[in-house]
Amino acid sequence: MSLLHDEIKELSVKVHPEAVDFAVRLIQTKSISCNEKAVADCYMNEMRKLGYESVFRDEMGNVVGCITFSDDGPAIMYNSHMDHVDEGALDNWQGYDPYGGLLDECQVDNQDASAQEIARCIHGRAASDVKGGAAVAVYTGAMLKELKQRGFAIKGKFIFTGVVQEEPAECAGMSYLIDTTFPKHNLTYDAMVSSEASSLRLVLGSRGRVELLVTIQGRTSHASTPWRGINAIEKAAFFLSALREFADKLPCDDDLGRATIAPTIISCTPGQLSIIPDRCQIAIDRRLLPGETAETAMDEIQTIIDTIKRQDTTFSAEVKVNSIPQTSYTGLTHVLPKAMVAWKIAKDHPFVTACAEALEAVGQEVQYSYWDFGTDASKTAGLDRKPCIGYSPMQEQYAHTPYDKVRCDYIRKALAGNAAIYIAVSSRTRETFKAI
Repeated sequence: MSLLHDEIKELSVKVHPEAVDFAVRLIQTKSISCNEKAVADCYMNEMRKLGYESVFRDEMGNVVGCITFSDDGPAIMYNSHMDHVDEGALDNWQGYDPYGGLLDECQVDNQDASAQEIARCIHGRAASDVKGGAAVAVYTGAMLKELKQRGFAIKGKFIFTGVVQEEPAECAGMSYLIDTTFPKHNLTYDAMVSSEASSLRLVLGSRGRVELLVTIQGRTSHASTPWRGINAIEKAAFFLSALREFADKLPCDDDLGRATIAPTIISCTPGQLSIIPDRCQIAIDRRLLPGETAETAMDEIQTIIDTIKRQDTTFSAEVKVNSIPQTSYTGLTHVLPKAMVAWKIAKDHPFVTACAEALEAVGQEVQYSYWDFGTDASKTAGLDRKPCIGYSPMQEQYAHTPYDKVRCDYIRKALAGNAAIYIAVSSRTRETFKAI
């Protein structure tokens, strides 16, 4: 281990209490999607306190903090989303306040979730998705500043971004940040480290997702004479049976796992007693593998519809990609399709190998994994084809649950790992940042 990496580990111990305190304050600041202003203010105040040279909020409410070390290196973005899901029923939280940010010693999963051990943890909503990792990312910038002051050569630009509306709106905040805010502020980025839950592993990809809406048409009649109508619910039953057969034939990726399809919501109209329903709408969650798109997923459903039509001339249905209007806390309204592309970066991509060597240099075992869920990396890695990895102290199995927590010892390790990753990748050649 070099002197630099000794200093990184020593510094991670030094800033650890401050990073933990910041994570606690983030958890104590409720920030459900479209209501992130208070936590955005918290991020901006912390970055200003730590000496970030440029801190600003864009029109959608995303926050950005920059530290420029030199003009001849890459710009590496460390990204977190600022929103979180609802806390759910309080009686499921085993006595913890979801916005208490309580610190205690408790049983928690080990790194590979094969056993439990005792560790000090912070409890509360978004501890594992993603405020524990976000606190680490913000303090990574502070560590790099101090390393520069200690005389170590550090190149490039460190960018922290906190985006809005990741949970409900399929990269809404991230897309606005990259496509509108960055050009407006003359910012670019060469690669991204996502703070989504990774259990200190390097995450190298995830499946994509599209939400499809299938509307099945029928015809109303009095329920006492159902033969005079066309029951949309009964027609939906035939469709769902065919969908189940189709699901069993979906492909599988060696790393990302199976493509999946699942009906999630069913509703009908008029939805009243004594009336045969004339519309039945089914929401479908389709998880995509590389090479699959929202369009190919729609084509698959259309094939199912066409097949049923040939068997039943009274069957009528249409499929579309769902889209929802979203208004940010700043008042900006947009409508986006609920679709995210799959992405995967190879283990031998030079960006990944640099990250792995960095973790080894600070004494961390290198392990790889892939997310089951979708993230904003669908925009940066999936659409923009920028090299991207996930790395954070948080554990995926606690996200969106009433057991939401983050390990304090993992926060310390992630501080060292994040700083080592930045220094390693920023000193490499341009080949490190080739498209994935």
